[in-house]
Amino acid sequence: MAALNLAELIAAAADTIGAHAEELTALDQAIGDGDHGLNMKRGFEAVRADAEAFAAKSLPEALKAIGTKLVMTIGGASGPLFGTLFMALGKEISTEPDRADLTAAFGKAIEAVAARGKSQVGQKTMLDVLQPVHDALLRGKTAPEIANIADAAADATMPMKALRGRASFLGDRSIGHMDPGARSTALLVRTVAQTIGKSA
Repeated sequence: MAALNLAELIAAAADTIGAHAEELTALDQAIGDGDHGLNMKRGFEAVRADAEAFAAKSLPEALKAIGTKLVMTIGGASGPLFGTLFMALGKEISTEPDRADLTAAFGKAIEAVAARGKSQVGQKTMLDVLQPVHDALLRGKTAPEIANIADAAADATMPMKALRGRASFLGDRSIGHMDPGARSTALLVRTVAQTIGKSA
């Protein structure tokens, strides 16, 4: 794997979420509380503010600290889920991971998110992006391919009926709308893929 510049990655993620905050809010207005974009932007700006401190830590400790920060600052339903993803990844990953180690740790992190959200693939949640990304990692796909797979997976939540989260209260009316958590997950996956790809 390419060397990881965590401070650069944090800045890129915060920039991406900030640039798409209005889009995420619009998606959430259709099937949720309408605050997903603002909440995600607040969380990642808080991470950006502490980027130097995070970058000074080992990768596992940095990821756990980022996860904790996201739980405290994103709020809503998304805070615990995105926080759990990063905290679990930090718990499982090695200090200098190779692809196999990253893939295994990512798989464990997905399991933790599923347990925290009491959800599974196919229920119109961020898991519907996370699992295809994990499958792509297992199949040895390149960073650009993984980014495209994440985008396609987010698009694929549109015809789904939401079975978890606030959108589930809408029943069939949730069909035809992209899941905001899936979209923000795909945005982050693309950002990581592009940032790591640049330093490869």
